[in-house]
Amino acid sequence: MILAHLVGFYALSWAGTTGKIVGYVTDADSGEPLPGANVIIEGTTMGAATDLEGYYIILNVPPGVYTLVASMIGYQRMRIENVRVSINFTSKVNFQLKSTVLEVSEEITVVAERPVIRKDLTSTLSTVSGNDIAQMPVEKFEEVLELQAGVIQGSGGEIHVRGGRASEVAYMVDGVSVTDPFSGNMAVTIENNAIQELQVVSGTFNAEYGQAMSGVVDIVTKEGSEKYSGQLSAYIGDYVSSHKETFLNIDYLEPLSICDIQGTVSGPIPHIQNKLHFFLSGRFYDNEGWLYGKRIFNPSDSSNFDDPNPNNWYIEKTGDGAIVPMNPEKRFSYQGKLTFRISPSIKLTGSILGSRDNFKVYDHLFKYNPDGSYQYHKRSCAYIVTWSHAISPRTFYTIKVSNFFTDHRSYVYKNPYDPRYVDPRRLFRQGAFSFHTGGTAMWHNYRNTTTYTAKFDITSQVTKTHQIKTGFEFQWHKLYLHEFELIMNQETHWRPAINPLSSPNHNQYTHYPVAFSCYIQDKMEFKDMIVNAGLRYDYFNSRGKVPLDPRDPNNSYLKKKVWYKNASPKHQVSPRIGIAYPITDRGVIHFSYGHFFQIPPFKYLYHNSEFEVIGGGLKSRMGNADLKPQKTVIYEIGLQQQLTEDIGIDVTGFYKDIRGLVGTEIYELYVLGDRYARYINRDYGNVRGFTIALDKRHSGLLSTSVDYTYQVAEGNASDPNAQFYDRQSEPPRESEIQVVPLDWDQTHTLNFTVTLSQPNSWGISIIGRFGSGLPYTPEVQHLRTSFENSERKPPQYTFDLRTYREFRWRNLKYSIFLKVSNLFDRKNENQVYLDTGRAGYTLVSRYAGDVQGVNTLEDFLNRPDFYSEPRRVVVGITIGF
Repeated sequence: MILAHLVGFYALSWAGTTGKIVGYVTDADSGEPLPGANVIIEGTTMGAATDLEGYYIILNVPPGVYTLVASMIGYQRMRIENVRVSINFTSKVNFQLKSTVLEVSEEITVVAERPVIRKDLTSTLSTVSGNDIAQMPVEKFEEVLELQAGVIQGSGGEIHVRGGRASEVAYMVDGVSVTDPFSGNMAVTIENNAIQELQVVSGTFNAEYGQAMSGVVDIVTKEGSEKYSGQLSAYIGDYVSSHKETFLNIDYLEPLSICDIQGTVSGPIPHIQNKLHFFLSGRFYDNEGWLYGKRIFNPSDSSNFDDPNPNNWYIEKTGDGAIVPMNPEKRFSYQGKLTFRISPSIKLTGSILGSRDNFKVYDHLFKYNPDGSYQYHKRSCAYIVTWSHAISPRTFYTIKVSNFFTDHRSYVYKNPYDPRYVDPRRLFRQGAFSFHTGGTAMWHNYRNTTTYTAKFDITSQVTKTHQIKTGFEFQWHKLYLHEFELIMNQETHWRPAINPLSSPNHNQYTHYPVAFSCYIQDKMEFKDMIVNAGLRYDYFNSRGKVPLDPRDPNNSYLKKKVWYKNASPKHQVSPRIGIAYPITDRGVIHFSYGHFFQIPPFKYLYHNSEFEVIGGGLKSRMGNADLKPQKTVIYEIGLQQQLTEDIGIDVTGFYKDIRGLVGTEIYELYVLGDRYARYINRDYGNVRGFTIALDKRHSGLLSTSVDYTYQVAEGNASDPNAQFYDRQSEPPRESEIQVVPLDWDQTHTLNFTVTLSQPNSWGISIIGRFGSGLPYTPEVQHLRTSFENSERKPPQYTFDLRTYREFRWRNLKYSIFLKVSNLFDRKNENQVYLDTGRAGYTLVSRYAGDVQGVNTLEDFLNRPDFYSEPRRVVVGITIGF
């Protein structure tokens, strides 16, 4: 009984990253409850003792698959294997123990069946384990996200959840936010081999989650194992495509153009009484890409097209004619976790995640001058420290302290005074349909974000029915941005120089916004109904300044002593509720409703913090540190139904009302009539649709899942800068005052995964994706011929495959695998010409005439970057112990 009390006291993880196990222990013959029975999780110190009703509860169980053991004097021990625990869910496991008169009896072993439906699911959520991800033909976890119902990939590769903008998703790792507040993207890189469980919430989410309006991606990383284990994997490959008319150099096969090496190691640290465990992972990835240029010109080359006679043009060509990758990527990433079990009730965990990424983005204008385009560098690192303490068997608290840092840089040469920079006039092109014949891009961009987080959560199973969670969080941010355009002229003696800080082409700022939040939520698990109810409060202070009069932002007219004011703090309260109601033993309906607020990405708060306006028309944009939180109200109703012992279906309808999105307003100055655009809360939208998810868990050799989404995503603008760009056009356009399809409005989306496998022997997995065409706005010679987003691009589909063969030799486990992305080499058209709606055909040739100089019109209009990635084939081997 003392042991049972100790293991029941154990609570070693933290809110938002664990689940719980509950159930009853009864006499197999009489059905009477067995108080005082011990239930433990095999291989751990977690467990509980049953109460007078034979009921037990084990809180804070990390996600994974476990074996439970129940025992009591006078009864046979009973083991139940294959018990699956997921984040924020309750796994119910009941024991029926048989009495025995023997002091030593045989143990009864039962394999638990994984539930086809989740009776405590109150909103749309999908869970993918690390083992499942390892079997898929995917390179990064974002590809797993795209397979979930309601999630689509935009034409630029960004992820949209249920029709929301790309910046409306919160990313969590081990219970801590790792969302870059500047852009809304994920700040750190995490590799698949470090993921224990991935959970995607695309419906309403609990009050403990904030700063998101469309979804939450919750990742729990792996911890150190009880025994030493490890894995080393490597593969090589290349793009194998027949589309050589579109992709330069695609017909040249180089097996080492894609190279990947990754590994993990895990286990206990010796001589510390099995209390300290570690997990380490690392990955090196090198890919030359599939978009190439040809070095016909060097940046130092110059040309002269002034003479009306093309025969008299001067074109300098010093390039060596080499084929040069124009979208390569090289990345090194690492992750580590140290777990110290101080006592049965206290655990201290420290984690680190980091990466360095160097890449280029294809620039079509530099196709024949590839060394003149930008290089991009990204560095990120996150530290997470968690203290978890169980006060009693049913109450625990966690304290988390974290810091993440991300640094982005782009330039052609690292040193802005590098003599290889040349006169920007060498970027001059001979007409609109020709390539650069020399020159370099001239901007330098530096941006870094640092976020410190302190968080406290306490969870208590107050009664058998009520589990209360409450907590608070404080965040302190530091944003630094420095960007400038190099100049070269007679005043600088034709050497690269930096514009003064007072110039509109030189911007620099540092800001320190702060945020605070607190929440309370109650998970009520009644006999016939589950209710998740919560309330959240958020506070935000941008600690920025805004002009007193937007028509005189830099005090050039009114000449006031003080012409700006501090931005006001923002407050919001978010109520949320979800209900699950079982209608049969195989069916559950659920309903959820909630208010969700999100501070806009910080780039819209602090852009052009110096309040500079460029004269001569509409050329400037200005941030607004006084932007209000954006708001979404979500309604959802759905049905889960178990069809057979291994097949379940989920049908869910949803509606989202979105208000206060960031847009732009045009202001005219008092002086000279100059204008600028300022970010304000003006855009809106709504999304409605339904999803159907069919899942067949693994039985026999087969497992499969199919997700279909029908949705309509509409709003007044897809881009916060839409009005700014409309007014800049020639002739200027009035922005839409009606609701139109958003750029990512994909009406029909179908994803499926099929896996045939024999455990520890062989397997084959196929992923299929289909999406109807995204909208675009038809134009001819830059004049719109219809309403915004009134036409559709061609539909897209692709298939990916992974197959493997496993075998053992001595004490090692080997796996040889083949992965093929875009199996049928489909040319999906991500971007199109606006006069035809196709990527490979345009009407330009009818009015552009002949192009003379360095390229033909056909050469310029061939846009390989309009298409998705061609077929990629890699082969590799994995060795594990």
